[in-house]
Amino acid sequence: MNLDEMLAASGISGGAAAVNGNTKSGFVTFIGRPNVGKSTLMNRLIGQKIAITSNKPQTTRNKIQTVYTDERGQIIFLDTPGIHKAKNKLGEYMVNVAEKTLNEVDVVLWLVEPTTFIGAGEQHIIEKLKKVNAPIILVINKVDTVKKEEVLPVIDKYRTEVDFAEIIPISARNGDNTNELVDAIFKYLPYGPMYYDEDTITDQPMRQIVAELIREKALHALNEEIPHGIAVVIDSMKERKGRNGKITEIQATIICERDSHKGIIIGKGGAMLKKIGANARYEIEKQLDMKVNLQLWVKVKKEWRDSDILIKNFGYDKKKDDM
Repeated sequence: MNLDEMLAASGISGGAAAVNGNTKSGFVTFIGRPNVGKSTLMNRLIGQKIAITSNKPQTTRNKIQTVYTDERGQIIFLDTPGIHKAKNKLGEYMVNVAEKTLNEVDVVLWLVEPTTFIGAGEQHIIEKLKKVNAPIILVINKVDTVKKEEVLPVIDKYRTEVDFAEIIPISARNGDNTNELVDAIFKYLPYGPMYYDEDTITDQPMRQIVAELIREKALHALNEEIPHGIAVVIDSMKERKGRNGKITEIQATIICERDSHKGIIIGKGGAMLKKIGANARYEIEKQLDMKVNLQLWVKVKKEWRDSDILIKNFGYDKKKDDM
């Protein structure tokens, strides 16, 4: 008789068991092609913005760890970069992070869009998933963009490809079926103590969150070519007393690969840089719950995405993600 059967025989539900100390706790990863909604879903599930989002592929570059806690236990979510064909060393780093995480978790969430077309990107992921021992939940995201009757053929198409533990259609954008997804995740987590305090939301340092928020606003403001070649470095971040409360002083540098890109990021009369700064400051103030004075600079580091040293300097550290 397993633990669930023992609890049932005793008349104790899973929720009651969690309150009495029999909590479930485990690691869950999101996997999928770029721009399928992994970061949006993670932010939705934990109820707070940690991972940046945009409509441009390869927005997430690091493995971002966030924590969801309720009376049943704790889910540690790992939001990984989208799996794609790498074009440089940064791309290789991103794909390695995503694929390595598959073998380190208790549950895998594969996010797809509501279409019956299974392209080369999905086929590549399917081959990776066939080697995974953990339960795999297929999450069909963006169902709010199609008619309800169009979702069933998608389920039928994918269920023949992989032995899924569950198939759950959701909308990360408006929250449809996300509670049901959390219920399904807990079903497959092992019993064990919680890894983090109940009030922990993320293990991300605030400097990294701030850098990513600045990069997000740059992604939103700039055209298609430039965003793939930018990084953000926080040069200093200090808190001081102001007239009306505390103020955080932040100095940050946006790194790009070409002189022509630098001019575009700065914009005519500095207009683009001011726009990025103003939008980023608004988001950072919400995160810190205080006034922020943000100063931005732009520097050119040619071909930085193919430099192991610069990739590490800008926060994309393979050794750190292997820990």
